[in-house]
Amino acid sequence: MRLLPRWHKSDMILQGKTALVTGASRGIGKAIALRLAQGGANVAVVYAGNQEKAEQTCQEINATGVTAKAYCCNVADYDAVTGLVEQVIADFGGIDILVNNAGIVCDKLVLKMKPQDFDQVLDVNLKGAFHLIKQCYPHFMKKRSGRIINISSVVGLGGQAGQANYASAKAGLIGLTKSVAKELAGRGVTCNAIAPGYISTDMTGALDEKKREAITAQIPMKRPGAPEDVANAVAFLASDEASYITGEVLRVDGGLAM
Repeated sequence: MRLLPRWHKSDMILQGKTALVTGASRGIGKAIALRLAQGGANVAVVYAGNQEKAEQTCQEINATGVTAKAYCCNVADYDAVTGLVEQVIADFGGIDILVNNAGIVCDKLVLKMKPQDFDQVLDVNLKGAFHLIKQCYPHFMKKRSGRIINISSVVGLGGQAGQANYASAKAGLIGLTKSVAKELAGRGVTCNAIAPGYISTDMTGALDEKKREAITAQIPMKRPGAPEDVANAVAFLASDEASYITGEVLRVDGGLAM
């Protein structure tokens, strides 16, 4: 029996591709951008506010031998997204991989949640992804290829007290993923979602130690995940090795949502 070759992180499985990653200046988004670059992809690093961190991400990517460029864009603004996609295509010659990672939180119990708190989270986390997909849609159809990867959350699968807006947006991303997957499958375009669990980021780092320990205790693997765990899953779904996977929701959660 012939064994398949081992897959190594250094393999250039995305060489010649261009990826657009939103929320790529820090945390999970930055890890995704770096991982795709490690696979050989050029990266459009999209950020909302921190230009310094976005430029730093680009410097780290450029040091690997591929090309990165930072773009400031509020993904909730449809017109701004239209201009973004047009500019990235002009700068890189096309887009092959779209990663919708940008997201915000505004945690409150429903009793205290204002309508604008709900709307703001959905506008960025869900409508932002819709805006990017809509603008890349004709480009992918014309190319008859493309990878769309939406970063959802286990909260979108099981809900979470105090996160009705966030959970709604992340659950909506799953429905969006499956609908787009069915629309574009015949054109050779895949659309999948990743549902991270408790990942060590600046956002989770803001929790007090007692809360972090309580969450970790619920994870079968007894440890939080790293941004790189999510990034590795994105790299796989973005590659040709995942060409027959679409409409899937891949949990990266250490077993938390089993």
